Amino acid sequence: MVGREPSPPNPDYVETAKRFLMEMPISRHLGFAITDVGPGLFEITQPFREELSFKPGIFQAGPVGTLADMAAACAGMTMLPRGWAASTVDYTIKLVAPASGEKLVARGRLVRSGRTLSVTASDVYAVCQGDETLCATALATIRNFEVPDS
Repeated sequence: MVGREPSPPNPDYVETAKRFLMEMPISRHLGFAITDVGPGLFEITQPFREELSFKPGIFQAGPVGTLADMAAACAGMTMLPRGWAASTVDYTIKLVAPASGEKLVARGRLVRSGRTLSVTASDVYAVCQGDETLCATALATIRNFEVPDS
């Protein structure tokens, strides 16, 4: 709806989505920082690290894709009921500029929420001396599912 922010069905959606991402070992390994969360929105920042580079100062495509996927999936997570999780079914990424800079910022957003499948998207920006350059854009499908009680 235009002009109206969607209401998440889980009142603890911020902490749930953050926990979902940071419980994944790859998120901690890569050094993700969660920098913004809102209904249907999720932002992750990835500082530059040499082991993630194509060559000095330029991120390799793999980490860019991982960041895009995670931001998109987590944006979808913000709108799921308590006790639900999500898993990426597929995603398509388009690299549009070199990912050159001191960090990457991925901004995920929910495009369309469904009961079992949702469509999400993300844009990844390379940040160099405070200037952001769009370096990738992704479209993803996530599978929503109820997590069985442990």
